[in-house]
Amino acid sequence: MKNADIQTRVESLLVQMTLEEKVAQMVQVPYAMVGREEALRWAKLGAGSFLHVLGDDAREIQREAMNTRLGIPVIFGIDAIHGHGLNDHATIFPTQLAAACSWDPDVAYTMGRVTAREVATDGLHWTFSPVLCLGRDTRWGRVNETFGEDPYLAGELGAAIIRGYQGDDLSDGESILACAKHYLGYGEATGARDSYDTECTYRKVREVFLPPFKKAAEAGCATFMTAYGSVDGTPLTIDEYLMKDVLRDELGFDGFVVTDWDNVNSLVRRQFVAADVKEASFLAAKAGNDMIMTSTEFYDAALEAVRDGRLEERIIDDAVRHILTIKLRMNLFEKPEKTGKPGCFGCPEHLEEAKDAACKSLVLLKNDGMLPLSGKEKKIAVIGPNADDIQAQYGDWVYFTHPLPNPTHPAVRPYVTVKEGFEAACAERGIECVYHQGCGVLPSQSDDIAGAVEAAKDADAIVLVLGDIISQVGEAKDRACLELSGRQQELFAALRALNIPLATVLVASKPLCVGDAALKANAFICAFNGGMFGGEAVAKAVFGEFNPKGRLPITFPHHSGQLPVYYNSMPGWHDGKYCDLPAEPLFAFGEGMGYSAFAYSDLEIDAASLTASVLVTNTGKRAGVETVQVYMRDVVSSVVTPVKQLIAFKQVALEAGEAARVAFTLTREDFSIVNRAGQRVTEPGDFLLMIGHSSKDEDLLKGTLTL
Repeated sequence: MKNADIQTRVESLLVQMTLEEKVAQMVQVPYAMVGREEALRWAKLGAGSFLHVLGDDAREIQREAMNTRLGIPVIFGIDAIHGHGLNDHATIFPTQLAAACSWDPDVAYTMGRVTAREVATDGLHWTFSPVLCLGRDTRWGRVNETFGEDPYLAGELGAAIIRGYQGDDLSDGESILACAKHYLGYGEATGARDSYDTECTYRKVREVFLPPFKKAAEAGCATFMTAYGSVDGTPLTIDEYLMKDVLRDELGFDGFVVTDWDNVNSLVRRQFVAADVKEASFLAAKAGNDMIMTSTEFYDAALEAVRDGRLEERIIDDAVRHILTIKLRMNLFEKPEKTGKPGCFGCPEHLEEAKDAACKSLVLLKNDGMLPLSGKEKKIAVIGPNADDIQAQYGDWVYFTHPLPNPTHPAVRPYVTVKEGFEAACAERGIECVYHQGCGVLPSQSDDIAGAVEAAKDADAIVLVLGDIISQVGEAKDRACLELSGRQQELFAALRALNIPLATVLVASKPLCVGDAALKANAFICAFNGGMFGGEAVAKAVFGEFNPKGRLPITFPHHSGQLPVYYNSMPGWHDGKYCDLPAEPLFAFGEGMGYSAFAYSDLEIDAASLTASVLVTNTGKRAGVETVQVYMRDVVSSVVTPVKQLIAFKQVALEAGEAARVAFTLTREDFSIVNRAGQRVTEPGDFLLMIGHSSKDEDLLKGTLTL
């Protein structure tokens, strides 16, 4: 249907709707909380959306909605965050943070496409993904849901996964709505406290946190979600400036905005900026929220506010106009249920994509020559609390964590833990594989470090799998201390004392302060939450079945007290470090290695054409993929600007000994800043251009470009 036809039909519907029908369209009902009978009542009232309802329950609600006076269909929303993970037969991908280690928009796009197909096959319409918040303070519990710390990388990967979810046409049976969240600055809350106040200026919001959302709007993202918290004391739910002036007018967003979970009631009960739900509903609607998630009290409160003259009905009309437009773009009036692709859940094609994503998301950060293993070893010991914990490997937002925690839900095959990956790989090679947990992640769990040492003492190699577990991950799970919990460091020290080659693998939701477990190991692999086949990917990488190509999208600190330690920090700090810690992080943004090495030379910069290129040579003995990264620094600017900022990257595949010139065409906007007036401008002057292997100064070739 053409846009003009859609708008004509929207206006036709609006003039027929009663005030009650219009306000009902703004309500999203939480099915699991209200139950079947209450949900059906809401469907008859004309509720616009339902949350976390699957299968025949969803079909029953949709039938009720289609049988109302105007037959306006319901949109069903689900938290399909890294796969349609609330369905226990779906394909589970690496988390966003793990997938970001690929630095590969194709991986993000494929994750979105596969997830959309499976969500649509369940008859549903909408995922609350991607998270475009930045993980700059890794104490925050939701870091695993982000694409890392950098706005450029997050924007590129976010736009790609949005295109995957939505496809070329929202009306297609395999396309679903994406939702860019959480708008805005949510991940930067003071002290990394979830849903807390973000103490920063709107200039900083524009410069650091807005760019990924700008790319989401440009990619056509159909919905945005407002954040729980506040910016400088103004709750995001009622920030009219950010939602109207910035999102609608500047970014040109033309979809609909949904609040986060119960945000309207939070204005009264948590943030204390509204005296009652009537005032909160008025403020939320006036600010530009089109759909109200779970705060069903909004319905009566908004009706009362309109009837007593406080809330203008035109505001309700605008919200409903946005919602109906998306429903018509999806062709829901004619086909209210998405069709998907029957039989696609966990189909071979989807599983292969999950395996590919897991392999491309693995980051090798240290290797003294131990890896890859020769395959001629007689015995390998796989040790550690996360070696055989599929819940830790999956991370958050799957069927045993949401919408309500269900830790006793059995894990559904197929999946491969690290232990299982090595058992299979060793069996293929005739190698004995032994396993011992060694210790728990938490102090309260059972420990048997002596037993682990006994199991590993005559092994030819040890693979030690450490990290965090699901009780340390997610909303309301912010951590003050990021050091390895429980007796994990003690387990490492006992195994290291055996003087057997040892590779440490981190299966975790975020960068942890791994200390000696990385620094004194022979090799260190960051696997984060690798999804169904994260364990298989680790085993294949260790045996050299593929050449690791992952790069960090986020920085590893030495110590919790070093935070924040993101690469694009501001200059000016006296001495540039804490007096009791190194200036450098443990591992830097963009860092990673494979079984090949790459040399950079012959940097060329042409200011007239805004092009730059560099010669990259594979100096190793096997083919590999290098991620060439471009950073810039404004040498003299009207406001303090970061010491470096990522503005471009490309991946190049090179055979052993092969060289290629990698070229970049840049724009003036790549060198822009947000000035004191809040305007994004490119100021004339000199810019330091840096191209190389990672964000570390020693990995970058440097030249000057004058604009």
